[in-house]
Amino acid sequence: MNRTTLSLIAATTALAAVTGFAALATPDASGADTAGAAARLPVERTSLTCPAPSASDLAETSYTSFTPVTKGTDDKGEAELLAAKAESAAGDGDKAGKQDEKPVVQPKTPGTPATGDTSGADAPALVGTAEGRFAPGWTVQQTTEVAAGTGRGLLGVNCAAPDTEFWFPGASTSADRTDYVHLTNPDDSAAVVDIELYGKDGALESTVGEGITVQPHASEPILLSTLTEVQQTDLTVHVSVRSGRVGAAVQALDDKIGGDWLAPATDPAGNLVLPGIPKDATIVRLVLFAPGDTDADLKVRLASPSGSITPAGHETVHVKAGMTTGVDLGDVTRGEAGSLVLTPTGRSVPVVAAVRVVRGKGTEQETAFIPATGPVGARATAADNRAKGTTLSLAAPGQTAKVKVTASAGSEGGTAVAKTYTIKGGTTQNVEVPVPGGLEGTYALTVEPVSGGPLYAARTLTLTEDDDVSAFTVQTLPDDRGTVSVPKAEEDLSVLQPQ
Repeated sequence: MNRTTLSLIAATTALAAVTGFAALATPDASGADTAGAAARLPVERTSLTCPAPSASDLAETSYTSFTPVTKGTDDKGEAELLAAKAESAAGDGDKAGKQDEKPVVQPKTPGTPATGDTSGADAPALVGTAEGRFAPGWTVQQTTEVAAGTGRGLLGVNCAAPDTEFWFPGASTSADRTDYVHLTNPDDSAAVVDIELYGKDGALESTVGEGITVQPHASEPILLSTLTEVQQTDLTVHVSVRSGRVGAAVQALDDKIGGDWLAPATDPAGNLVLPGIPKDATIVRLVLFAPGDTDADLKVRLASPSGSITPAGHETVHVKAGMTTGVDLGDVTRGEAGSLVLTPTGRSVPVVAAVRVVRGKGTEQETAFIPATGPVGARATAADNRAKGTTLSLAAPGQTAKVKVTASAGSEGGTAVAKTYTIKGGTTQNVEVPVPGGLEGTYALTVEPVSGGPLYAARTLTLTEDDDVSAFTVQTLPDDRGTVSVPKAEEDLSVLQPQ
């Protein structure tokens, strides 16, 4: 095999490794009949990490695992979530191998959710692997209810694929916030990580965040206030991995207005969409950061059910290079579902962004975070939906989009159903979600664009507490990367001929 062919296969393997492994296939298997055309094949292996859910003794946590049925997979494979090791034990000799304890969650078949639960302050982080038919689109939702104390309310996060770089605009070291960045290493070798903090005046000096070692199959929470003595209302956290890879998420806990997980924002870009702002949001705070050397000027629009509007008094926002900017948009949605759409006013400069959303008033307030996210792409899934309290928000910031939404079978019974929706260009719609027939337990919602322009999505899960505080959490739905583009590779011995 010549060097050119080897390079092509190496590039294909690197692409597949984003979420798993994909095998080269013949044109007959892929449906492609054009020489050199790329086929989209299901990934064969997916890794996920779930952060330790809470330090509260009152925490009650549930896990929901779901894999949508994917064409092109065989009947083999398995998926499981296992407890990560505590840092104190992670370095012991044979501790670096695969976990051997009972899985917290172990699904039995694609298309049906599997659930597990835990409670208290000692619940560990989880590392998971799905192979074969369970790998494409594997989604795990971690949902925690905390009845009282700092960060009380509903905290939700999608367990995430490990990576080497993460951006978290919207963190804080203010007096009323307790924020942790959780680092989880799913691999057999140690990872070395740097954490940088950027405030309103630029980078905060700290050497404590440099060269943090996360042991194999272990997780470590880092309290942000231990990395700097400076109190900042708005911070951007940059996690970069020198060696290995980790899963990362920020747990943001407030003394008075609850808390939630802040998931990583999509990669820096000139155009950003933040979907699914609840229609009854009382406070919406936009936090932005420009990681390069150039200031960014952005036009701010709200895609509402009736069309695209410009928030009064917040038509544009200026973001200084290397500095975090916070903008209080108030009750920008004014009783209607909405998504923020950020576009450059002139030259396109990459930025990252997230919003902190508050619902309720006075002592009955709760908080969630919505980072800028990528489009649904081919497919995306939200797990852990309930018969009541589930809101699916779909946004088409450009052209009109047609989308199919499938409600899976329930975790304890029920039959799958599907509906198709048309989302007019420039709008956001909270659609009436389908519910499985005869639902028992929880279910998953899978979103698949059918035609039209790019579609963005977010799911809000709301639970009403005994004291009438509506606890809620929001998860965005970027593409599940369940398939990978695999170019057709052929030998070409002519490249070996002398020129």
